[in-house]
Amino acid sequence: MLIHAFLGFALFETLALAGVLLWWADRVAGARLLAAFLTGIAIWIAGNELPNWLGPATERLTLALLSTAPLTSSFFFHFCVVFCRVRIGRAGVAAAYTLGAGASLLALLVVPGRIVWQQHVGWIAIANNIGWIASLAWVILGIGGISVLLWALARAQRPAFSQIAAVTASCLWGLLCLSGYGIAVLDLPLYPFPLLALPLYPVILVYGILRYGVFVANAWARRALVWTLLLAVGAAVVALTPLLPIESRWIGGLAVAASCLALNGPVRRFAERLVYPGGEVSVADLAAWRRALQSSETPQALAHAAADLISRRIGTRVDVSIGEAALLSDTQTPRLVCARGSDGWDCALHGWDAAPPGPRHAAELFGTVVAEAAARVEQAQQIAARERERQLQARLAELGSLAATVAHDIRNPLNIISMAVAGAPGETRREVADQVARISHLTRDLLDYAKPWKLSSTPLDLAAQVRTTALRMPSVRLGAGLDDELIVDADPRRIDQALTNLFENARAAGTQVQVDAEAADGAVLLHVCDDGPGVPPEIRERLFEPFASRSPGGTGLGLAIVARIMSAHGGAVALTERPPWRTCFTLSFPRTPP
Repeated sequence: MLIHAFLGFALFETLALAGVLLWWADRVAGARLLAAFLTGIAIWIAGNELPNWLGPATERLTLALLSTAPLTSSFFFHFCVVFCRVRIGRAGVAAAYTLGAGASLLALLVVPGRIVWQQHVGWIAIANNIGWIASLAWVILGIGGISVLLWALARAQRPAFSQIAAVTASCLWGLLCLSGYGIAVLDLPLYPFPLLALPLYPVILVYGILRYGVFVANAWARRALVWTLLLAVGAAVVALTPLLPIESRWIGGLAVAASCLALNGPVRRFAERLVYPGGEVSVADLAAWRRALQSSETPQALAHAAADLISRRIGTRVDVSIGEAALLSDTQTPRLVCARGSDGWDCALHGWDAAPPGPRHAAELFGTVVAEAAARVEQAQQIAARERERQLQARLAELGSLAATVAHDIRNPLNIISMAVAGAPGETRREVADQVARISHLTRDLLDYAKPWKLSSTPLDLAAQVRTTALRMPSVRLGAGLDDELIVDADPRRIDQALTNLFENARAAGTQVQVDAEAADGAVLLHVCDDGPGVPPEIRERLFEPFASRSPGGTGLGLAIVARIMSAHGGAVALTERPPWRTCFTLSFPRTPP
């Protein structure tokens, strides 16, 4: 019968698509669960067809295969939860598997029904009370999975909305196909036509998912649609050949071939527009893209906005990367990579081998718009950086003038105070001397921070510099990372100043201080850690700004000076986490090859 040919084809097709999903499992959330679900469908089809292939003697094996349906529905529910990223917790997933596995086990242990002969479909399984209980379980799980899809669909945004909508539509198609099985089970006086559409169900389901994650799936769909349409054209021409005045097989074949050749181009263009909407680009499209990207102020924001625009236009998820580091990415997702070259910004397509000319052309034109936007963002950032530097220099000049005036005006009063307490008790003299030293230290740091200075860089062994500075502070312990040479371009005097500030801060905050180093990609990292109480949360954000100090007796300029020294060297300083230490400051130096 025709229906058995369709179901047999659906069986092998479902297994093949399950293999395709496993091949692309790293590209689609829940792909392995969906592959398990499709395998379960294949088992269900095999169970229905086994008596028609081998006869009624296979009734026991047939019922055993059909008993796995509730467990298959558990895989479907779990896939919907993972695919839609719905958080129902492990308990919810475990409950679904418990229901499905329990119903399947019940149907396996107790006979769930029998097979009977019906006119339109041949041998078919009819459920008893146990079978209906098992069927109720897989119906509940199926409704639960579709409910998850509908809930996620109501909250999704593009391009996730399109993908979830495609899966939901495929599930509704599957329910339509199962209505044909209901016609057969209820022995209605109708032919179960919906079952003939079952081979399309796994195709629609898998393509609806892969369309937005695997570009080559669209190429397969385009080719399949072209061949289907050309076959339909050929069938239509064959049906019309009896109308010709001359009856001849040669003339009929020639008419079919001529029709297919004549319509090949239009059919391919139609299929391309259907599978890849938005292949044509107008002047209005370019202007709209420029307006949409105009508000992006950083490369990250530009990449996000551009990816959303091109993904909507092409109908497939496309990643957009801005910057040279993006070229190192090895993802298989279609990408638009924009990097700055010697002649300015340029965008290139990666992973578009399976794309037809229309979408490729649209992406190339879109890349020119993104390159313009990247150049604008770069220019805006350079202007902002120059303005920040100008403002910083203005503040430093103002602060330097103020510091010089204060230092000049404060020295004489300090000398008078020191001489005035010469005859005071020893405890008073010591207290006054400590405070005078503190004021002098603050004045010296303020002058050093505010005054302009220039680096005298030279190739420097950072490990040797750390060991030299640590000799003045025996409480500092050195890690194994300082045993080897660490060559950087730096000013030895300024590096010594930065290390001294960090060592003194660490020693004042805790009882143990450790320094270690490591070589990272293109950088040398130096870690200065202590076991002090840590940095208060209220000053973490402004820790490297002037007058932010974590110690009560500090001037608040030590870390600011360290930050300025590292910035002048093209590096950076950051507060980092390195258990078990409570506080760690990491200096990052650009690495110089030995």
